[in-house]
Amino acid sequence: MDKKVALEEHFATPQYGGRPHFLAADVWADVERRLFDFTQLRLALMDETGIGYAIISLTSPGVQGDRDVAAAVNGARTSNDVLASAIAANPDRFGGFAAVALQDVEAAVEETHRCVKELGFHGVLVNSFTDTPDGRALHLDDARFAPLWRALEELNVPLYLHPRLQPAAQRTAMVDWPEMAGPVMEFTTETSTAALRLITSGLFDRHPRAQVVLGHLGETLPYNIWRIENRMRKATDRTTLAKSLTSYLKENFYVTTSGHFSTPSLIAALEVMGHDRVMFSVDYPFDEMTQGSAWFDGVPLDDALRHQIGRGNAERLFSL
Repeated sequence: MDKKVALEEHFATPQYGGRPHFLAADVWADVERRLFDFTQLRLALMDETGIGYAIISLTSPGVQGDRDVAAAVNGARTSNDVLASAIAANPDRFGGFAAVALQDVEAAVEETHRCVKELGFHGVLVNSFTDTPDGRALHLDDARFAPLWRALEELNVPLYLHPRLQPAAQRTAMVDWPEMAGPVMEFTTETSTAALRLITSGLFDRHPRAQVVLGHLGETLPYNIWRIENRMRKATDRTTLAKSLTSYLKENFYVTTSGHFSTPSLIAALEVMGHDRVMFSVDYPFDEMTQGSAWFDGVPLDDALRHQIGRGNAERLFSL
């Protein structure tokens, strides 16, 4: 399929671009050169694989991993300016998600408005929880982040909830079994929990127009939500919400195919989320455009549904 839209595609800056410990050195060497490139490698691959437009974002953990508040605020703005320059050079091919430093909520809201209104970005991407100077992990359901959710509703743009490594106190299994670290299993565990925190905190009752995008075909939530909801109704501590957990997942979340190129998983996600809530993505350069595109182009879908997932839903969500 030509003119696909991909929207979990990453770049790095010198401030936010170090090697993740879970990537082998030879793998990182190739990923690193692609993270810092916008045109020489990226555009050629997009042309080769039929990707017409890519919404690009700062790599994880980005500004969320910076304990220095001033450095995070400055780093977010600087990174967004780098991305804006790349977009300005190729406006028909690139868009952006803003990095925001939630260590300073007022600054994050201001940067969200700047990036959407002035730079034309399509929303914000937050790498799950945010570090604080004293080492705590602040999650997006925290009440202090309400101004960000109000701004996103006002601007009518989504938040891409992207993974990062679990907080140190929760990484015991990953320390004992490092094979599971990062995208192997840790990201899924961390980000599905973060998404469930948003739902069970009542965030979408307070901000019903807020929209969240999850990569990796929903971080297992489309496949686990029935059991989660069924068992929660029997729990000692139950959350009182206006709607069912499944309703929030289907009405306030989108999922993308980033880094999860499995036909049975895609079919299950479509069945649970609905055809208008699933979008194509790659997760470049951590996953390959050639692999993701060849898989998606060959999935047994009718042409109308392939277009809807590959481009149409993104056009509608991001007003492309």
